[in-house]
Amino acid sequence: MRKVQTGLVALLLAGTASAALADTVKLGLQPWLGYGPLWIAEEKGFFADHGVDVALSNFNWDADMTAALAAGNLDVIAAGTNAMIAAQNAGVDQTAFLVMDLSFEADAIIAPDSMSSIKDLAGHKVAFETGATSDLLMNYALKVNGMRLADIEHVPMGASEAGLALLSGNVEAAVTYEPYISAALNKSEGFKVLYTAAEKPGLISDVLTARGDWLAAHPAEAAGIVAAWDDAVKFIRNNPEEGGALIARAVGSPMEEFAPAFAGVRLYDAAENMAFLSGDFQQTLTEIGAIMMETNPDEITRIPTEDELLDLGALKAVTGQ
Repeated sequence: MRKVQTGLVALLLAGTASAALADTVKLGLQPWLGYGPLWIAEEKGFFADHGVDVALSNFNWDADMTAALAAGNLDVIAAGTNAMIAAQNAGVDQTAFLVMDLSFEADAIIAPDSMSSIKDLAGHKVAFETGATSDLLMNYALKVNGMRLADIEHVPMGASEAGLALLSGNVEAAVTYEPYISAALNKSEGFKVLYTAAEKPGLISDVLTARGDWLAAHPAEAAGIVAAWDDAVKFIRNNPEEGGALIARAVGSPMEEFAPAFAGVRLYDAAENMAFLSGDFQQTLTEIGAIMMETNPDEITRIPTEDELLDLGALKAVTGQ
């Protein structure tokens, strides 16, 4: 982990409010509810308030974002914790500086009503994105039910496409996240949620990550993003209807589907980040990494430590800790 001088970050952050905006920070993300505060920060001008110019770019695949980050075409990406562990194992310089959310019911396996358990998936086609949070959830569900990935037929597919593939009959089950879960279930009868991330709290989490060299060179920008995120989370909590409507529009979800879906996500503000990253995060990393090593031993050979994956400089600047 590249250490950032906290005092310098605080000094830089204090001067950003009246300073001219720095070079544009290119930030990649997917249409996931837990990334909602990023769209709020853009819409409400919170990034500009903290002296950082951020350009949000939408992607459909985790792998494309990671490749763009590694190539320098993106500066920051929103990614699952498991994706960051995979990137570290692949030699990609990727460091987290903010926890955005933990998912519970908002990541799920959906299947026909005729299926009653994960064991019913044996021998069937299941659509989900390789290496993404859906991959982790599927492998965990199989593991705790005494099964392996070889027991199903994996059909690689993005989260936005998986639910539609299920409804069209191209696969027998799909692993996806909100708003795609609600969208799929509302389009057709005869399907249900078979399993959710709530079965293992903490399994599915998302972080803001950057290349370590970018973080070292841009402490003010990183701190500005954290401060804007903090403002956005508080805005959502104080203005749930307006905040929810903005996020629903960003992810393309009708409000009647958005409200129950968003209830399955917990957002973390800056203070909550410090508590989590200074406490239970290593245990979460270890549990996620162990599942990944067991299910994909050829590619995941080690579990990175907190010091390798985290840089708390920006959070410390914002929280004063």
